[in-house]
Amino acid sequence: MSTQVSVEPILAFKDNYIWCLVNSATKHCILVDPGEARPALAFLKNTHYTLDAILITHHHWDHTNGVKALLRTYSVPVYGPAKETVLGVTQPVDEGDTFHIEGWPLNFKVLATPGHTLGHIAYYAEGMLFCGDTLFSAGCGRLFEGTADQMLASLNKLAHLPGDTQLYCGHEYTLANLHFAQMIEPENSQIKERLEKVREFRQSNLPSLPNTLENERKINPFLRCEQIRIADRIEKHHGRRLTSPVEIFAYLRQWKNNYK
Repeated sequence: MSTQVSVEPILAFKDNYIWCLVNSATKHCILVDPGEARPALAFLKNTHYTLDAILITHHHWDHTNGVKALLRTYSVPVYGPAKETVLGVTQPVDEGDTFHIEGWPLNFKVLATPGHTLGHIAYYAEGMLFCGDTLFSAGCGRLFEGTADQMLASLNKLAHLPGDTQLYCGHEYTLANLHFAQMIEPENSQIKERLEKVREFRQSNLPSLPNTLENERKINPFLRCEQIRIADRIEKHHGRRLTSPVEIFAYLRQWKNNYK
């Protein structure tokens, strides 16, 4: 990641993150998934940052509702998924598209990541991944519109990015995800270590993010559900033999949906 660029979290609603990329040389910024205008506008006012662009990963209201109010104050381009309708988007983008925002030392690459929604996209730039509700730390998004096949392909695509990639997802779900991951793999010492660290972060009201993809590959069962010990655990829980990685993933996601 460029030393000129940092990423700051803006809390929204109960557990959403609006990510703010900050160019330290210019004091300009880019917002990712501003689902709520009030905290974003307050942050920009308090920091005196100048907004250059908005990036949207998918159409859900808790990632988009702040766009309209922000555009009343700032005249900026809004990048968003070409296959979804998002009010305010001026630059629709999809898989394989790249773009550069003037004044920034970054080139953004767009990755199609359907599953949570059909047109969901992620943005990758200089070792930073803004993936909305596709990949979470120690978890993944629910299948609201897409199929298990689509989501597994999307997760595999993200998992093959460089290991030092910093993961910036849309929600603070890490503690709950780690509890589920530990139940799936009680013998995994890396999950235990990560859980202890995240507890400390959250007790101090600090975000658990970002995390590296290298670490996610070790602790996230949704990135490794084809491994024998994870697959065996899923089969035992559901009482049937599962014959493909997609089927294993689908049952794991279903298990997580019902996990309390």
